[in-house]
Amino acid sequence: MKLSDFDYKLPKQLIAHKPASPRDNSRLMVLDRQSKKIEHKHFFDIVDYLNKGDVLVLNNTKVFPARLIGQRYKTGGKVEVFLLKKVGSSSARWEVLIGNRRKKIGQIIEFGKGLECEIVKQIDESVWQVKFNKSGSQLEKVIDQIGEVPTPPYIKIKDKKTKRLKDLYQTVYAEHRGSVAAPTAGFHFTKPLINKLKKKGVQFEYVTLHVGFGTFEEVRVNNIKKHKMHSEFAKIDAKTTKNLNNAKKESRRVISVGTTSTRVLEAFSSKGKIKAQSKWVDIFIYPGYKFKFIDGLITNFHLPKSSLIMLVSALAGRQLILKAYKTAVSKKYRFYSFGDSMFIF
Repeated sequence: MKLSDFDYKLPKQLIAHKPASPRDNSRLMVLDRQSKKIEHKHFFDIVDYLNKGDVLVLNNTKVFPARLIGQRYKTGGKVEVFLLKKVGSSSARWEVLIGNRRKKIGQIIEFGKGLECEIVKQIDESVWQVKFNKSGSQLEKVIDQIGEVPTPPYIKIKDKKTKRLKDLYQTVYAEHRGSVAAPTAGFHFTKPLINKLKKKGVQFEYVTLHVGFGTFEEVRVNNIKKHKMHSEFAKIDAKTTKNLNNAKKESRRVISVGTTSTRVLEAFSSKGKIKAQSKWVDIFIYPGYKFKFIDGLITNFHLPKSSLIMLVSALAGRQLILKAYKTAVSKKYRFYSFGDSMFIF
């Protein structure tokens, strides 16, 4: 299967640079896999498509401002440091990307608020390990003060330090800090809509997957089967596991909110059951994959040739997805992180 099989033409003006307001006023494309029927609604209409007993599974990860702008000690040259993940149990050492050609082990990078780091190791061609002069909650506090929200490059926003952007680029149910990118399918949920769905009898369950920098990376191989996903840390607790397994046992629909929730459920599933655990996940889902746990998916409209459009194509069929995307373009849906959504069932 070729990379070009997942391409489509998207006018730049359809890329959303801010979410709908209120968020649940975004548009919703409803896609029936069996009948191939496509309907055009608003996200608040999702209430009409979910039944009592249905289970929505959401990713409750929380985005932190992972992009730091500093300068080289003594020389003063500007350096961008992108935080990827903590190293082991250390709260001072991180794996990072460093956006400067002149970098070497031992180099000191200074930031605001008295924060600095030393480059201590090169991990691979692009990833380095640094050690900060602060750790734990003290480090997190400074990062929150000086860091920028690492929004995708196609979102054009001037000031990425503002509290408003940090709130916009976050789901209303975000809880566990650790992502450099948001699980954007969840952007469409508001607290009133969640309450309305709960009153109808829709069950809400939460898993955690900390979205990594790999979410921004393109698929670069023509034969998609050779693509390697970056690993991301995920976990499901025992209570959630029990609730999900009971739902499947009772033949109730399990609907994942977003591709990240989907990857957690599928990676943690064996013989139709979920096991409580935490582990690094690098599952790559593309057409031909047989889904083991989910019955439906709420998702955004994804980039051409991305692993995400491959995942939704695996669920609904490549031709139907490309038809749906072509329809979305003609109907002027808004695309990508802050864009509109699709419900596949």
